[in-house]
Amino acid sequence: MSRPGIKNARNKATTKSGKCNKIVDTEYSDIQVVDYIEEYFIRNRNREKAGVFWYNKYMKVLVTGGAGYIGSFMVKRLLDDGHDVVVADSLERGHDTSLDKRATFKKGNLLEKSFIAELFSQNSFDCVMHFAAFIAVGESMQDPGLYFRDNVFTTVSLLDAMKEHGVKKFIFSSTGTVYGTPKVNPIPETHEKNPENPYAESKLMVEKILHWYYTVHGIGSAVLRYFNASGAATDGSLGEDHDPETHLIPNAIKAALSNSEFTLFGDNYDTRDGTCIRDYIHVLDLVEAHVLTLKKLEEKNDEYIYNVGTGRGSTNKEVIEMVKKV
Repeated sequence: MSRPGIKNARNKATTKSGKCNKIVDTEYSDIQVVDYIEEYFIRNRNREKAGVFWYNKYMKVLVTGGAGYIGSFMVKRLLDDGHDVVVADSLERGHDTSLDKRATFKKGNLLEKSFIAELFSQNSFDCVMHFAAFIAVGESMQDPGLYFRDNVFTTVSLLDAMKEHGVKKFIFSSTGTVYGTPKVNPIPETHEKNPENPYAESKLMVEKILHWYYTVHGIGSAVLRYFNASGAATDGSLGEDHDPETHLIPNAIKAALSNSEFTLFGDNYDTRDGTCIRDYIHVLDLVEAHVLTLKKLEEKNDEYIYNVGTGRGSTNKEVIEMVKKV
């Protein structure tokens, strides 16, 4: 089926040099091509980067842990970009107030294979973004089984469902703690892995599992390793809200606002002021990194591992002084 103006609509998807960056493949009708392109340019007229528009069909994405801190930001970004999003979250540590009403929400535990089977039988996903996990290092040292069950077993169940339903893109929110105590800085992705707690071990186990599911079943994956996500939405609509909260920045801010005591542990490290140095990345930048890996997997189904950070560490004392200043 054709539609007047289809050639002009196609010609809009160009770089400044006039060359077409990418046109949707032949499984879509001309009307769909026009609609996709017109919607894309309306939505992204302010997102031109270096004169190139990256065009991609809108995807249906499963976001696990989409009611959590990073997951909720990821859901919002995907929806803003025009994708169809299904959120799977038990709300055990996520918050229903963080759910985006534009997304389809499915409450359930990923340890229940029947829940996963229902998700995949009712939806045709293009990609799975896996944020659902327990993340407290201290807790993992007290109850390692909890971390291996919830962080590892759930991932295997998701991958098995992807294999069954032909889903080939998996983006995994990993951690920089898989490296243990680094021998060099900045840390390259090829640095030896030496997890020092069950949380880090569970993440590394998943990374190894992803390699074999790509090797055997062709499920492409992108692994993002980062240390400290931080920050909030610029309008204050979303932000960090763990219970219990163990992260430095929100705890320092809470202490400052309530004029309560704040305890800093460790001041004899071999650093410029004796306190730990950590690489903090704003959650919006972290979400952008996930978007770029989605594009990478769309371009080529393969295995990818990326460290995500600023490359500039801040000491705990520097963070506290900045909170005081603000």
